[in-house]
Amino acid sequence: MEIEKTNRMNALFEFYTTLLTQKQMNYMELYYADDFSLGEIAEEFNVSRQAVYDNIKRTEKLLEDYEHKLSMYSDYRVRNELLDQLVDYVKKTYPADETLANLIQDIQEIDE
Repeated sequence: MEIEKTNRMNALFEFYTTLLTQKQMNYMELYYADDFSLGEIAEEFNVSRQAVYDNIKRTEKLLEDYEHKLSMYSDYRVRNELLDQLVDYVKKTYPADETLANLIQDIQEIDE
């Protein structure tokens, strides 16, 4: 499994998890976050490996559809890139300004 795809699915899952059914959440979390195999998930839920595979593939497509329509993950990434640029600029331009440094720290802690 590609690490980029795993990272993307985990990120999309974090943003859109509340839009999924309980079964979709369980399968995706076990498969992507906990690195269970299809067989292990199938055994856990007493279903076929094919049923797990089909559910995961449908859920991946659903997550991508949500992202295409809502762009929450893309917006998050762009916001973070802009924030990083702003932080760099402020640190270079106003290195001794403690108020700005504290505000930047507060903003960065929001996403943690």
